[in-house]
Amino acid sequence: MYSTGQVVYSKSGRDKAMPFIVVGVEEDYVYLADGKLRKLDKPKKKKKMHVQLCNDIIYDVKQKLDENLYLNDADLRKALKPYRH
Repeated sequence: MYSTGQVVYSKSGRDKAMPFIVVGVEEDYVYLADGKLRKLDKPKKKKKMHVQLCNDIIYDVKQKLDENLYLNDADLRKALKPYRH
């Protein structure tokens, strides 16, 4: 259901309606980063019920996360640019 590299929107909190990329998945939680407010080195831990799924997966980011290749915050910002309002 949740996958690394997937775009999600926050449904609650001060970051409400902001797009993020899933950088990690646990049983009840996902780890989110956007490269701007939440960097890769300190992702936001959020309950799955507090994020809205988007069916879009950014495959370049997913591949880099899954294979532990070099990924920086600028890559996340660039990937999320079309999703920002």
